[in-house]
Amino acid sequence: MRLLVLLWSLGPLLWQLRTSLLRPEALVAPLLEGNPWTLANYQLVLSGDPPFWRYLGNSTLVALATTLLTLLLAVPCAYGLQQQRGLLRWGVGLGLVGAAMFPTVLLFLALLEIARRFGLANDLLALSLPYAGLSLPLAVLLLRAAFADLPVELEDAARLEGLDLGQRLRHVLLPLLGPALASTGILVFLASWNEYAIALTWISRNDLLTLPIAIARIGGGSVFTIPYGAFAAATVLGSLPLLLLVLVAQRPIVSGLTRGAVKG
Repeated sequence: MRLLVLLWSLGPLLWQLRTSLLRPEALVAPLLEGNPWTLANYQLVLSGDPPFWRYLGNSTLVALATTLLTLLLAVPCAYGLQQQRGLLRWGVGLGLVGAAMFPTVLLFLALLEIARRFGLANDLLALSLPYAGLSLPLAVLLLRAAFADLPVELEDAARLEGLDLGQRLRHVLLPLLGPALASTGILVFLASWNEYAIALTWISRNDLLTLPIAIARIGGGSVFTIPYGAFAAATVLGSLPLLLLVLVAQRPIVSGLTRGAVKG
């Protein structure tokens, strides 16, 4: 059963890997004579101008800036929300759920006007502002649930020791929220890494394109010529950093997402 689940999960990536290593003729004629395997698709992607690694770097910069900004804002918001009681906490939480579910497409015109008025176009770090704003509701909800799982006695003891709010967060609460912070950060990172529509409208310079936009611009000479091999190679290369990140952080991700699921 585990093998079936693993194959089901890795199937799309393995298919993309296979497609990226096949010659174009082998994609349409599986029984083609001769060696069907080639690295030409990867050479085509990596020899572009700007180089493919530039797009990876752009997406990494945007995703890291978004994750850092989101966590810096979400932690105090989540702590403050957890300290509230009654209808206020319930109402704010319901508002955050609605904001997290709000369709992003309805914000495009407003975001374009903001980019035009404040000169934020073609600025990679500026992309982290709308990304963080869109990720903040879900991040606050996840971290508020993590704060709710911490024993109240811990903070009471810290108060008795004379620690102020900043010291309590830094030395007592945040170390215990490591798994929740890691899982929330990974979710924010993945969302900003894969975001397409806002980056498409805010970024026009080729050297500043993020990875999803750069991959979408890989095309043939006409609509009847689609470079499946190059698309697959770019997809595989773009997925490697995410796979490495998830493999390294899989333990805190699972721990953070399941935190509070079982009460003893």
